[in-house]
Amino acid sequence: MRSPNLPPIEGFQANEDNPEPRRRTAEPEHISDRITRVRWDLQNLQDFYNVRNSTGRCNRLMVFFTEELHSLEFVPFDMYNQDEKVDYLLLRNYLRYQILQLRHDADQDQRLISYLGIYFPMRLSGLIQARQRVDEADGKQAATWCAQIIDHIKLARDRIANKDEVEETIIALRATKLVAALKSDVQEWYDFYKDYDPEFTYWVAEPSIRLQDALEELNDTIKRSTPGLSSADQDTIIGSPIGRAGILDALQVEMIPYTPEELIAIGEKEYAWCETEMQKAASDLSFPTWRSALEYVKDQYVAPGKQPHLVRDLIKEATEYVEKYDRVTVPSICKETLRMYMMSPEKQKMNPFFLGGESIIVSYPTSTMSHEQKLMAMRGNNIHFSRATAFHETIPGHHLQWYYLMRSRPYRQMFFTPFSTEGWAFYWEMLLWDADDWPKTPENRIGMLFWRMHRCARIVFSLKYHLGLMTADECVELLVNWVGFERANAEGEVRRSVMGDYGPLYQAGYMLGGLQLYALRKEVVDQGQMDEKEFHDLFLRANQMPVELFAALIQNRKLSKDYESRWRFYNYSKD
Repeated sequence: MRSPNLPPIEGFQANEDNPEPRRRTAEPEHISDRITRVRWDLQNLQDFYNVRNSTGRCNRLMVFFTEELHSLEFVPFDMYNQDEKVDYLLLRNYLRYQILQLRHDADQDQRLISYLGIYFPMRLSGLIQARQRVDEADGKQAATWCAQIIDHIKLARDRIANKDEVEETIIALRATKLVAALKSDVQEWYDFYKDYDPEFTYWVAEPSIRLQDALEELNDTIKRSTPGLSSADQDTIIGSPIGRAGILDALQVEMIPYTPEELIAIGEKEYAWCETEMQKAASDLSFPTWRSALEYVKDQYVAPGKQPHLVRDLIKEATEYVEKYDRVTVPSICKETLRMYMMSPEKQKMNPFFLGGESIIVSYPTSTMSHEQKLMAMRGNNIHFSRATAFHETIPGHHLQWYYLMRSRPYRQMFFTPFSTEGWAFYWEMLLWDADDWPKTPENRIGMLFWRMHRCARIVFSLKYHLGLMTADECVELLVNWVGFERANAEGEVRRSVMGDYGPLYQAGYMLGGLQLYALRKEVVDQGQMDEKEFHDLFLRANQMPVELFAALIQNRKLSKDYESRWRFYNYSKD
């Protein structure tokens, strides 16, 4: 008989009829636990197979995603509650899209390997992954391989310098990122053995330095030989349109049952509404055109050094408003801990306006900028533009949402979607436009409409860019002509759109996500199914998901394992 003071054996339980312990039957993996496991399994794999653009990494991730997707076929979907069914569909869509992305990346990498040559990237990847496995190191053999790799790097460098290998700028840019990553990985490979393995250090110390130098020279050669990548072309906008098929793949995972052409039509229709409203505000100010009124509003900016105080006061105004009218729950710590930073001049080239979330990052000129840059930054972040930006980026927008993302169903952060995140912040732009109790001067209205026109333009230029119907320069012109952007700010906006780490639908997600939430609000709040505050709080606590799945969640819509998007949320016939 076991002493009562001894702890039970892990994994076993006693049977009253049989004193011998027996193994417990493992419980099925809960779907939320599965999502958490997939997230961290993926992180482990990406950390271990850390050579980006390598065939080994791509193949291993493809196996992982495929196996996880296949295993979902055996979960007890019909026994799940509504939240669990939503989690299943989120994970299914995520895995499907990751597989599509890997295939797209593999196609890009084939062109990359053709450009650089196959030998040295694969050989370096092999060395780095062998180090990850902690294989036995042969210093003499490694030194021989280093010498061979250096010869192949020089061949690639000479081909590129002599223009024997000419590739699209985007592939050349991808090559510079790969070569820089390999250079960093080679340093880590050598440092792992350095001095701890005296024989390895003896053989490899000198070849590793030459290898690093060869990679650096190759990177410099690619930049010098490729228009748009040299130090003289730092302001060039470089992107890679993904085509109509790529957009449709992205729309499927985001559960948007519209074609790219239909979405462009939505952007154009919403723009026409904005232009009409902009003209009304201009007339209220006695200006003949909305463009002349916009120029007047742009010149209403605060002096250098005063922008942080303006933004602070605008944040306080919006926070006090949503609390006074009880429109959403704002936790006290969320208000208390909002931090502010200033954006560097270099980063303002990519982000000419505020950024928000956990903190607010304010764009405004510095003393190091040229006179023209200073004026553009001040006009682009004038008082009335800033008023709308402040509540979009902080409370009730991104900062409030970020607070909930960290605390309510945080495992769903893996399913980040701009239609939820940016859609939520833009949705508040729509609500406060409608609200009679949110004070709006004609100048304020112009400031709000500027951003709303901007969201319309984002749908049009981003989708047309990825369809191959507009160049980056034409996107800049559209922002200048349609919205009234300062040219430098328009260039920053397009550069951020096509060169940043954004998906092809990110820019369209602002207005389209907001329109989805606005339409859903009409279905549930205006029809008396729940009050406004409950609707907003439920959305924040649901964390990340396509808006259609949030609609299915709160309306208890019937869901199946093979559920596909079908919600046509936009009314084309509205006035």
